[in-house]
Amino acid sequence: MQFSLPARLVYVISVVSIALSNPTGERLSHLATPNLPAFPLLDNISIEDLHVLFDNGSLTSVNLVRAYMERIEEVNPTLRAVGELNPDALHIARALDVERSMGRVRGQDNIATKDKMNNTAGSYALLGAKASRESSVVTRLRDAGVVVLGKATMGEWAQCRSRKASSSHGWSAYGGQVLGAYYPQQDPSGSSSGSAVAVSIGLAVGSIGTETSGSIVNPAEKSNIVGIKPTLGLTSRDMVIPISLRQDTVGPIGRTVKDAAYMLSAIAGKDSFDNWTSTQPYEITPDYVKSCNHLGLKGARVGIPRNGIDFHLDDSTKPVMDAFETAIQTVRHAGARVIEEANFSSYDAPSFARNSSIVLDTDFVAGLSNYLSQLATNPNDIHGLSDIARFTRFHGQEHYPDRDTYVWDRQLGRNITHDSSESWAAYQANLFMGGEQGVVGALDRHKLDALIMPTFAAFHLPAIAGLPIVSVPLGFYPAQTALRMNLKKTLVSVAPNIPFGIAFVGRKWSEEKLVSLAYAFEQRTMVRRQMRPYIRPTFELSDQLEPTEETPYKLKVQYRAPAMDRPKLVYEIMLKTISRLTSLRSWVRSVFSLNGSLL
Repeated sequence: MQFSLPARLVYVISVVSIALSNPTGERLSHLATPNLPAFPLLDNISIEDLHVLFDNGSLTSVNLVRAYMERIEEVNPTLRAVGELNPDALHIARALDVERSMGRVRGQDNIATKDKMNNTAGSYALLGAKASRESSVVTRLRDAGVVVLGKATMGEWAQCRSRKASSSHGWSAYGGQVLGAYYPQQDPSGSSSGSAVAVSIGLAVGSIGTETSGSIVNPAEKSNIVGIKPTLGLTSRDMVIPISLRQDTVGPIGRTVKDAAYMLSAIAGKDSFDNWTSTQPYEITPDYVKSCNHLGLKGARVGIPRNGIDFHLDDSTKPVMDAFETAIQTVRHAGARVIEEANFSSYDAPSFARNSSIVLDTDFVAGLSNYLSQLATNPNDIHGLSDIARFTRFHGQEHYPDRDTYVWDRQLGRNITHDSSESWAAYQANLFMGGEQGVVGALDRHKLDALIMPTFAAFHLPAIAGLPIVSVPLGFYPAQTALRMNLKKTLVSVAPNIPFGIAFVGRKWSEEKLVSLAYAFEQRTMVRRQMRPYIRPTFELSDQLEPTEETPYKLKVQYRAPAMDRPKLVYEIMLKTISRLTSLRSWVRSVFSLNGSLL
């Protein structure tokens, strides 16, 4: 089945703001300028909102793309969420607008696109290399009417290069350091870092990330949004720079469960280029949007694996657990049966670490060579991990040895391959630990629909067993929270207002049930609305539109393509922001009486 998204949408692929407030605290973009429509804020706008605006003629794809580009230009020098813009984005948007006028409506930097953008995994080693074909996931998105706006900055090689003390989430040589938007110098988590940050502050309506172990759901929770890690085999990994064929998944990141469900429906399905998708138990991919039910929790049986949570607790997790206990009561009040102590029968951390290391190390060496063999152009003559390691050590922009190659050294030092008996035994042990001894065993013993856990504790066993997760916002660290830095001492990992999430975990192919549960929880709590990022763009849809006789609206100013390859000077951003605020303040004061305070 070809799934059509309800509108021509704009995505980023993994891919200091000041706003006036009125006395009620609402952003002024909610207030219609005379003779102009009122638009939802771009950091809140949903796929269905865009559908309405496209249908009633208030918005075109071109205007939407231009608005996102303006917003990227505002904040990207600080947050570096977007690594590259698609130079063809406006051309594609115009073509889709023409299609619509004729009555036709179509519904991160390691995912190959067959266009002018690079696919580097954050490394200069692959700069200029071109894939022989486009990723199947991207093709599905384009067929659904999506404009691929750009590539998000990601953790280099999906955080598979350096030891933790030598690295940081969201850093890459090519893209720089991604920062979260809820606290200055915030650790965005990784590796789909830019994909999450871009969505959280409205640089795109949605994004696609990849997850081997936590790389979708962790950045999503730290950006106060929704991440879906699908069942292994639900989405194709074709032409995605890999870590592990036996763990990697491609999934959506959105501001709401419903938006993420729209995206999942668009990218899920069988693909002849990825044999793992042939294990799907259905010929027609489910419409996950239909699972978005306000009463989804009513009658459900959910369990809490306390021993799987307790292992990950430390002196920074009390606020998360306090919010989690409150969430349990919310789930009960919504009509669900909550089973306490739905524990894993075994959680052997040393075995988990040992076996996972073997599987990921051997898979990466083999999978990377396979991907590189499919490149149409390869200017740096990179054919395997040893070539990448050598390039990295002798290329100054790769920041070696400050950012070491510890993981690669270990991988290259193993005298086993991904198809060796030792690697296979480690993989089978992981499947048993994550399945019968872990998530699946707990679900079966207690006849549960899902497990619920804080997101920080939820991703480990589903990663090794290929099981799905939906993470939604749960809360924020309180004002008195003491700062905690990452191991490299470059990013703030814990601080006031930094978000955290709750995860719904299930059996293979249970995405419909998980989406239903997560949606019902989201609609009862609406946590995302409780905290705004400390930094966000000021440019909104209403800023670029004005009525004319020829066309309903056109740009007030000509768009200037952001210089994505060099940082902007701080004073340029300040001057631009002050200019916009000055003209906006003049109009506001002619209509409202405001105190002029700044958010």
